[in-house]
Amino acid sequence: MRTQLGKNGNELFLSPVSIWEAYHLVRGKRVRIKRHFPEWLEAVLDRVPLREAPFNFAVAAAAARIELPQGDPGDVFLAATASLFDLTLVTADQQLIECAWLKTLANG
Repeated sequence: MRTQLGKNGNELFLSPVSIWEAYHLVRGKRVRIKRHFPEWLEAVLDRVPLREAPFNFAVAAAAARIELPQGDPGDVFLAATASLFDLTLVTADQQLIECAWLKTLANG
């Protein structure tokens, strides 16, 4: 997976939804980091070359057409973003990996 992400020519996108999800994981103590979240996030964004994946009306409209067995809103928005913009979603979520209509790369 890391090899794929580091290939020349591959652009890496990050959805604002992923930042929101990460914040809630840290806040709920499901993920631990050594700094306050805003400081950690700024350091990550400065170090890793990422483009911002759009989170707009088109994504919201695409999300309204997606039904997942466990309809986590974050997962639905990430799937809608990846599908709409023809991106490959890097995820460890088996529910998303099993979506035949969604391009995924298993993380883990």
